[in-house]
Amino acid sequence: MYWDLVWSPPGSPGTTGTSERIVGTSCEVIVETEDQVEISFSRTWDSSQEGKHAPLKIDKRFVLLRGSAGFYSYAIYEHLEGWPGFNLPETRIVFKLRKDKFHYMAMSDDRQRYMPLPDDRSPKRGKPLSFPEAVHLLNPVEPEFKGEVDDKYQYSCETKDLKVHGWISTEPLVGFWQITPSNEFRTGGPRKQELTSHVGPVNLAMFVSAHYGGSDLVIKFEEGEMWKKVFGPVFMYVNSNSTGEDPHMLWKDAKNRMLKEVEKWPYSFPASTDFQKAHQRGKISGRLMVYDRFITDKHTPANGAYIGLAPPGDLGSWQRENKGYQFWTNTNDEGDFSIKNILAGTYNVYAWVHGYIGDYKNVSAITITPGCDIRLGDLVFEPPREGPTLWEIGIPDRSAAEFYIPESDPMYTNQFLDNDLNRFRQYGLWERYPKLYPDSDLVFTVGQSDYKKDWFFAHVNRQKFDVMYDKTIWTIKFKLHEMIKNGTYTLRLALASAQFSDLQVRVNNQNTDVPLFSTGVIGGDNAVSRHGIHGLYWLYNIAVSSKFLKTGQNAIYLTRINEGILFPGGIMYDYIRLEGPLPK
Repeated sequence: MYWDLVWSPPGSPGTTGTSERIVGTSCEVIVETEDQVEISFSRTWDSSQEGKHAPLKIDKRFVLLRGSAGFYSYAIYEHLEGWPGFNLPETRIVFKLRKDKFHYMAMSDDRQRYMPLPDDRSPKRGKPLSFPEAVHLLNPVEPEFKGEVDDKYQYSCETKDLKVHGWISTEPLVGFWQITPSNEFRTGGPRKQELTSHVGPVNLAMFVSAHYGGSDLVIKFEEGEMWKKVFGPVFMYVNSNSTGEDPHMLWKDAKNRMLKEVEKWPYSFPASTDFQKAHQRGKISGRLMVYDRFITDKHTPANGAYIGLAPPGDLGSWQRENKGYQFWTNTNDEGDFSIKNILAGTYNVYAWVHGYIGDYKNVSAITITPGCDIRLGDLVFEPPREGPTLWEIGIPDRSAAEFYIPESDPMYTNQFLDNDLNRFRQYGLWERYPKLYPDSDLVFTVGQSDYKKDWFFAHVNRQKFDVMYDKTIWTIKFKLHEMIKNGTYTLRLALASAQFSDLQVRVNNQNTDVPLFSTGVIGGDNAVSRHGIHGLYWLYNIAVSSKFLKTGQNAIYLTRINEGILFPGGIMYDYIRLEGPLPK
């Protein structure tokens, strides 16, 4: 196993850089008692290393506790005053297990299986597809995997659910599990997707990455910027079963152990003073309400909303935040919430509510002090709204899961993903669009079409030649029984993902040179090709003057530009709504 990172000079574009294993230059026994051993492997940067190593001071810790079947690891990263700026796209812990022993992988109840061997990805046995991570297994060692596609991104997981994953050896019957009891040190909020375990056998503890987010999630340090952060601890748990019973019992035991580790957070044993213990942390509680005057004139409880604390910023900035800590929970049926064990510091309260567009942010920042118990009372979220809903497509849930997800090409189908819950993770679903629409693009008629069947989950370009793609234009047809003259309509366009896309909106004339609205080139989350059903969330509120509309039949044209680019990605819509002018 090893800790590593990827870094690049300041101002570097993209999400790549120099990969560097974090090797300690000094070793120190921090704690040595009958019940605990904690060892530090540290390194620091100096000017002689400029351009050769990432300018960070890093202290890696490993902890063994008596009676605990496993070990803990955490690290303190620090960028000091006077040090040069740089970019940090990624840091993680990597575990590589024995391929002759660990064949069964589990990362959730619905995604666990016997896995292909790394040999199956070799040129003699497999064929790389549109990107190197995806390999078509043509002649695998085990025939049962023939025809499947192996891709590490098929095992990605939202960090809110990423608490335990690992591998099982059946001879001897041993499980190796990574348990992460808190997400406070991860970047991008609770819906950020990350890698877990994949063919190798490999087990990853991802702390920082641009996966499903792009360059917005690369940490960018200015020259002289002071920064310190603790990543972890994570727990590497080992279990066994000498009786030879069902190996799935090891997965069940690992889940139970995860729950115990979550209950113990924040841990009391880390020796570093940079890791704040329970008595150094604070708590907040309150109730989140929603007020949408075009639905009801009352405040209603925000049931199941995501609400959390993240460093101060703009509306929705938490999903791109990458230097600080975040603390999230879900409201109950009454909108009540409580967040405990918050690190001392200054935060904003952020939230978003299933069924509503937009983000909530409290007006004033909150300062957490050791032992505080802040009761916020009722917080009221007023989602964006200018007028009554005339029509809508989809569900505002920051995902494209409710739209039509096609069956995969039989040539690439992975049987363990062949179900409604995981179908979007199949390889090559973007290639199904031109099969469904070979000559013309998608047309959705409000009042007749069903978004579950008639709205393709991803707006992708049509392949024109082997390496060229053509723009695609989706049409929404709708009727206005009475167009209000001199009024302003509002088009709400919520996106669940974007990859190097310019989305243009035209009304009733798809050939006009100048669109009514253009996003410009946005996005880099790569969620379509990496089998995610969402990436970063985008919301656009577009004013549509009545001069563009008419009584009777109307059409909105959504054009995804970027034709001509090899494998250009795509857009996934979350929700679209047209609002009428305010009633007079």
